[in-house]
Amino acid sequence: MDKYFSYEGKPQFYRISGSGHPVILIHGFGEDGEVWNKQAAYLKENYRCIIPDLPGSGKSAFVADMSIEGMAEVIHEIIHLENINSCPVIGHSMGGYITLALADKYYNHVSAIGLFHSSAFADSAEKIVARRKGIEFINEHGALAFLKTSTPNLFSAESKDERPELVDDLLATAHNFSAPALVSYYTAMINRPDRTSVLKQTKMPVLFIMGKYDMAVPMADTLQQCHLPEKSYIHILPKTAHMGMLEETALSNMFLEKFLLENCV
Repeated sequence: MDKYFSYEGKPQFYRISGSGHPVILIHGFGEDGEVWNKQAAYLKENYRCIIPDLPGSGKSAFVADMSIEGMAEVIHEIIHLENINSCPVIGHSMGGYITLALADKYYNHVSAIGLFHSSAFADSAEKIVARRKGIEFINEHGALAFLKTSTPNLFSAESKDERPELVDDLLATAHNFSAPALVSYYTAMINRPDRTSVLKQTKMPVLFIMGKYDMAVPMADTLQQCHLPEKSYIHILPKTAHMGMLEETALSNMFLEKFLLENCV
């Protein structure tokens, strides 16, 4: 089921798949909600998967506040529209940053946190330099050229060698992004604060899924955070870089299902 709503006069889109306990799946940078298609298909028998296109991605328009916190407000509006009291929220990469911002402000509406190739750390100085170089490239060459350059790096060498169609399929959606959208996301990620305090203080269960070969959110960084929550679920995808839902779909689905089964009450 496809749904649109107006947020500050701008159209926003989300899709709903399945029925049962609600769970929100938030995509990352350079993606839209369709990146979760295989997870939604797997979970639909027991869960109502609510999957937005973030502002500026897919079928959703820009909003005035394109910060991580501003995009979290859009997700909170979906929670309100769907009459959800509280539910698990799973975020991939940038979607995890938004999940943490949502849980930080609206902890009563989030029952469990999922960080799928994501982190509570703020950007390091090195990462900020890299993102600013990316912004320069986007402004000079455009969104499509940037995504063609950066997207293959999100996959492990094994994935690229044995299943090159994974990269091609993700790149097929690259035309959906404007340069201003990608720049706004990079700016939002540069400006986001460290949110390890959320992990330290939360009573919610937290799911960590990391890729052994992830260069975008290194496994070593994620492992430094796993001890912070009171209750953590920790999983490593052994053949994956940054796109576990595509690279190791069956294993990712199993990890998600186990987490939801134990924490949707």
